[in-house]
Amino acid sequence: MVGPTCVLQGLFYKSLLSQGFINIFPVMDFIDTHAHLDILPLTEDKSGVISRAEKAGVHQVITIGIDLASSRKNLELAEQFPQVYAAVGIHPHDTKGASSDEYKELLKLAATPKVVAWGEIGLDFVKEYSPRDIQRKAFRQQIQMAKQVDLPVIIHNRGAHAETVHILREEAFGALRGVMHCFSGDVKVAKQVLDLGFFISVTGIITFSNAKVVKEVVRYVPLERLLIETDSPFLSPVPYRGKPNEPARVIHVAEEIARIKKTPLEEIAQCTSDNARGLFRLPVP
Repeated sequence: MVGPTCVLQGLFYKSLLSQGFINIFPVMDFIDTHAHLDILPLTEDKSGVISRAEKAGVHQVITIGIDLASSRKNLELAEQFPQVYAAVGIHPHDTKGASSDEYKELLKLAATPKVVAWGEIGLDFVKEYSPRDIQRKAFRQQIQMAKQVDLPVIIHNRGAHAETVHILREEAFGALRGVMHCFSGDVKVAKQVLDLGFFISVTGIITFSNAKVVKEVVRYVPLERLLIETDSPFLSPVPYRGKPNEPARVIHVAEEIARIKKTPLEEIAQCTSDNARGLFRLPVP
């Protein structure tokens, strides 16, 4: 019951705020639902990255696989740090070279308790490092594998909105949960994604002055269907734009959502964290 709980909490926050009781809120709780802790420069300072995240109130981080090697590394990180969880999968860029043995190995990794999602998977028709037909086949295959192990999917979609939604619709029979990571579509695409029962996640892009379409999407999407992420070490938010990103900076994403929705930051933190824990079945720390 993630959605209704989030709505009721929002009404509670607004009531307290109107009565001047905002200072009674506990320390805020954020979750970075999409980071790449195995990529430089983050991997050179793993303990520092996690420590800075904790100090900023980011109490849980999901680190994302893009191929078998990175999936293994991210699982190792998740097993090393209690607040880190892992996703395993083959990114569309890397589907061209993926073998059947690698997919079998990913299934084994997915059975590990610290693995909470399958991804990132999907379609990338902008760079097309892998041929489109191979991307499509791998996308469908990995959706079925995620369903087999009862994991939500983390979707990468660039330049392929219509086809990504089409494939998700066709493959969604049975239990399929997931999130459209680093959302880049418009309100029309957002509605289609929400109709599938998926969440929408936004990154530091939302803090850019020219990100008008993404800001419009955030206004449209109900808070109970939003997630926040850094995609670190990429996409640093303002005022760090152009510098390596890290999970601690997900608070800037939440702050911009709060500004756009004219909602207390505490409510954004609580609801997006509740959403993430519901989708990925994360424990409360």
